[in-house]
Parts: sequence; structure tokens; C-alpha cells
Amino acid sequence: MTEVIGRSGDQYVERLAAGLTGDDRRHTTLLVSGLTLAQDRFVSAALGAYGFRVTVLDVPDNAALHMGKEFGNRGQCNPTYFTVGNLLKFLFLLRDRHGLTTEEIIRDYAFVTAGACGPCRFGTYVTEYRKALRDSGFEGFRVLTVSQTAEGNQSVLGETGRFASLAMYRHAITALVLGDILNARMYAIRPYEKVPGETDRVIAQCRDDLELALSQRRSLLAAARRCGRRLGAIGMDRSLRKPRVAILGEFWAMTTEGDGNYHLQRYLESQGAEVDIQLVTAWFLYLIWQGRNDTRKRQALREQDSAGRGLLGTSPWRKRLLLGISQQLLLGTFFLFARCMGLRGYSFTDMDELAALSQSFYDTDLRGGEGHMEVGKVILNALKPDTHMTISVKPFGCMPSSAVSDGVQSKIVELYPDLVYLPIETTGDGAVNVYSRIQMQLHRARKLAESHSPP
Repeated sequence: MTEVIGRSGDQYVERLAAGLTGDDRRHTTLLVSGLTLAQDRFVSAALGAYGFRVTVLDVPDNAALHMGKEFGNRGQCNPTYFTVGNLLKFLFLLRDRHGLTTEEIIRDYAFVTAGACGPCRFGTYVTEYRKALRDSGFEGFRVLTVSQTAEGNQSVLGETGRFASLAMYRHAITALVLGDILNARMYAIRPYEKVPGETDRVIAQCRDDLELALSQRRSLLAAARRCGRRLGAIGMDRSLRKPRVAILGEFWAMTTEGDGNYHLQRYLESQGAEVDIQLVTAWFLYLIWQGRNDTRKRQALREQDSAGRGLLGTSPWRKRLLLGISQQLLLGTFFLFARCMGLRGYSFTDMDELAALSQSFYDTDLRGGEGHMEVGKVILNALKPDTHMTISVKPFGCMPSSAVSDGVQSKIVELYPDLVYLPIETTGDGAVNVYSRIQMQLHRARKLAESHSPP
């Protein structure tokens, strides 16, 4: 399976061979990375349950960043450098330490990553991965994309749509939801644990149990209940007054748990804060909202349009109905397992409310990054007494996120002077400067937390 890259007239064309076939599944190992540790492991287990061979890559570190910069083009976003460098580190390990030939690696391994179009460099990530692979000696290595758009037409694993069942997709989505719930419980418990390290120990047990249930298709409800009992037995001291810090921003930068965001979550906890993370489930709800909103607006056109996402030849009412059912199934799955695992009182922001709050500052038809969500969430955080600080983290030069964080949010901060808001750009270095800025704003957040605490 080789790539053919050439030109058609003056237009650059990247022609690719088939990504993955049914026969390939027996000998090809999929390499996954990019979400939290729990979700990478759970998705790997879910795919393994349906016959895929999957390996989870380590969390990208600064060594991966430097390797990505060595083989990548200049001016890329940090997630590109971190992720492609992390992939190359693993491939070099297979070749130089485990003795596999380049031909064996190309034949027996493939990398799965997110892909979509958009008003930034994200749409070119896959091409950048292939460029770095080619320049490092792995030309022809397969990079398979999963579309992040609600109506994307990319097959999840190249040609595997022929044998990837709906049940497998549901199993994978459930894996992501379980990772969300486990992460939410971890960040809610760990700042208040009486015995340092107990939360990490119990979370590791829960990861192993849920991963096993997913890989063997055992009862996930039973595994979730066991996890809930373990987490509920952790001793906590809720009398401690801690500022609650919400982390928003570019998807990868706010999700990664390593050098890519200076270990932001752990650092905040070390400074006496409770972290409020954004869940992948909320991103799915946003994608569903996009699909329903776009369909509703296209219905009002005088004619059905034939664009890529047009309604020509489709039933808009059926489309909106299916999207609504998808939303209810997603929420039903989330709250069913949330109850089992002890995550109570959690609620997702209504996407229509979020859009209404944001529309005056950021047009909800603009896409890229988190779109209007970051604007709406910051306004909501300014209005909520239980959120004392908001951090927007994004790679240096991230086009959509920087336009929001450094542009629109300045107006929000002006309208809500008590809002503690801190935009952070990550470059792979400069951690001391970032930590210093966080400490200064945390002082304000602590004062705000004390003023909101009952006497």
C-alpha cells in the first residue's frame, strides 16, 4: 500500500491508496493517541473487542515535540508536532530496539487520528503527518482519519466501513463516555482526598476493570457500579475551601495530560485548586447541535441546495429527528453510567442557551476550534458563583482560539470585571512564565472562593 503524491495542472493533489481492508485487520495494529489516558485505553479496548489489534501510545512529551519539529514544516500548531513526534518515537523504537524492518512497520501498523476541515491548520494535519513520516524514512505508512464533523463523510477507518458494525461504533462511543465520567470523578475527588495518592490508586483500578469489561464485552453496568463503590469509599475533607478553575480552549491543549499543556491539571491541583474539565461528551452534543441548527436554517432556503451538506434528496425532518434521537441516546448513556459511578448533580449546558449567549459576540455559524462555545462558557462562568477562575489554553498561534481568547474575550472581561480569566498559549517551553501567571490569578480566585463560601 503506497501513497502517490503529484500534481494535476497547478493544483496539488495527494492521492492515497486504500487505508485498511478486512484482510489487513488480522495483522495490522492500530496506534491511537490524543485524548486522556482513560479514553485512549477504553477506545482501544472497545475496538479490540471487535477484532482490531490496538496499541495506545504514551502521552506526548517534550521529546516528541522536538522530534516533530525536526521532521515537520515550520509554523505548525503544537498538537501537530507533539502527536507526529510521538508517533515517530514509537516507530523508531520498533525499528531500532525491537528489530522490525521499515517494510514490516509500514505493513503491520497504522495510525488513527482525528481529521476535519476548518478555518485553521487542523485540516492539514494529516498531510503534515505524512510529510514527516516520509522524511523520517516511513513513506507509505498509513494515517487513518476519523471525521470530527457531525456530517463528515470520511470512513472511520478507511475501507473498514464494510465490516465495522453499528454495535462497534456504539461500543466505542460508550468507551469515550465512560472515560469522561471517570475523569470527572477523579478531578472532583482528588483535591479533597484525605490520604494523598488514594484517588490515583483507585482510579487505576477502575481503569483496569472498565478496560477489561470493554475488551471482553462483559457487563459495563456491573463494572461501573464496582467503580462507583470504590470511588465512594475514598475519604474526603470537603471543609477545605478551594477555588474551582474551569479549563477551556483548543481541544487537544485542554485535554492532554502531559507536557503539551505543562501538566496544567496537576499543577492547578498542586496549588490548591479544584479543576473543572470539559468532557468529550459535550463536544458530541455541540456537533449534534451544529447538524440540527444547519438543517433548520437550510430548510428555510427557497430551494434545496446541492452543496456537500445540502438537503437535496434528503428529508430535513427525518434528519433533525435522527439527530434529536442521537442526542437523547448519548445523554441517556451518559447519565445511566454516571449514576452507577457516583457522578451526581452533573449537568450539560443547554446548547441553545449557549448559542444565545454567544451570538452577540461571536457568530454561531462560524466554525473552528470550539466555535462560539468558549465565549458562551466564559459568560456562564462569570454568572456562576461556583466557578472562580477560567483558563483558556491553546497552542501558540492557534488561529480560531487566539481570535476568541485574545479578541472577543477582552470584551467579555470588560463587561464582567469580577471575572477571573486567563488565556495561556503553549509553546513547549516557558512553563515557569505560565505557572507564574497562574499563581497571580489564583490569588484572586481564592479570594472569590472565600467570598462565595458559607460562613
